[in-house]
Amino acid sequence: MANGSGHTVKAFDDDLTQLRALVSEMGGRAEAAIADAIQALIRRDLDGALRVVQNDHRIDEIETEIERQVVRLIALRAPMAVDLREVLAALKIAGVVERIGDYAKNIAKRVPVLSEARGIEPMAILPAMARAASAMVHDALDAFAARDPKLASEVAERDKEVDDLYNSLFRSLLTYMMENPHNITACAHLLFIAKNLERVGDHATNVAEMVYFAATGTHLAERSRGEDILMTEVE
Repeated sequence: MANGSGHTVKAFDDDLTQLRALVSEMGGRAEAAIADAIQALIRRDLDGALRVVQNDHRIDEIETEIERQVVRLIALRAPMAVDLREVLAALKIAGVVERIGDYAKNIAKRVPVLSEARGIEPMAILPAMARAASAMVHDALDAFAARDPKLASEVAERDKEVDDLYNSLFRSLLTYMMENPHNITACAHLLFIAKNLERVGDHATNVAEMVYFAATGTHLAERSRGEDILMTEVE
């Protein structure tokens, strides 16, 4: 902080470190939830899917704790400039990560419906899509912890990869539905799962943009984005 005793500065740094740790824990849990939900889907693991749904409450609890920490920090420390941007970024990032956790929960909730689905080859694209989206979340949060605008910018550029995977899966599943109407229900559920993963990539990009602004005070330059094949946004 710009003003105050050494003791006050140390206390503020400790508060920021704790805040970063909470954001990191929250992000790690959201990443794990995505991976576990997709594994449960591929393995038809109903118990694993249920655990993802049940564990989502911890992500919500951490978000609430981050909100409390931010209010306390602003009230007691009155941060300014880059410090204030970082504190507010943590608050916004927590809200975004909570939504990512919800997307993982939504995927897990569809596992029982798809437990009997067999032989739908495009499903093989989902793990790659989940890995790409999760890696974006991981790196965006690493950029926040390190105040690294370069890494944040690189994360934002990778959103097109997730969009391209989504579009590829969309076309493949559409073909499956046209060739065999019996596949329509299962493919529709898979499309909603793919859309959830595409939104995870979008949210990771949002986090990267917040990190870039917090670190530099300027907005990330407009980037080229992948075009989504039309489908209603899944919330």
